[in-house]
Amino acid sequence: MESVWKLEIEITGFNAVKEKEMEQVMTANADGWAQQINQSGRVSLYGINFDTGKATIRAGSETVLNEVVKLLKANPTWAMLVAGHTDNVGTQATNLPLSRQRAQSVIAWLAAHGVEEARLVPAGFGDARPMADNKDEEGRQKNRRVDLVKVY
Repeated sequence: MESVWKLEIEITGFNAVKEKEMEQVMTANADGWAQQINQSGRVSLYGINFDTGKATIRAGSETVLNEVVKLLKANPTWAMLVAGHTDNVGTQATNLPLSRQRAQSVIAWLAAHGVEEARLVPAGFGDARPMADNKDEEGRQKNRRVDLVKVY
């Protein structure tokens, strides 16, 4: 999401317009995600990475996953849909089951770290719900994500 502000300065009869992008910073931690879930019922998680074409969680994903553990332990009454998403590289026949397998891998990791597995429901959407255009790597990267959706 990009926001642009304009500042008009009048200089001896001329208007100068300076445009600058405003940076939107979302807190990527349990508290920030809880706030977003309370507002919209969902949050997209970035930083949970998988081996290409596999459901194996890569090293380095633990920081985000540990924050998810904190989030779920702080909100023990929440049941969550754990939704895996892919970009459009590969076929739908491959990406749809892969996204569900990735959601299941996340659930298994969370359960192994103290989150009650019964509270988590896996879902996979493949490339059917993109957040960005898949035409370039930046867009594809935004589409490769795990969403948490509050069920109740």
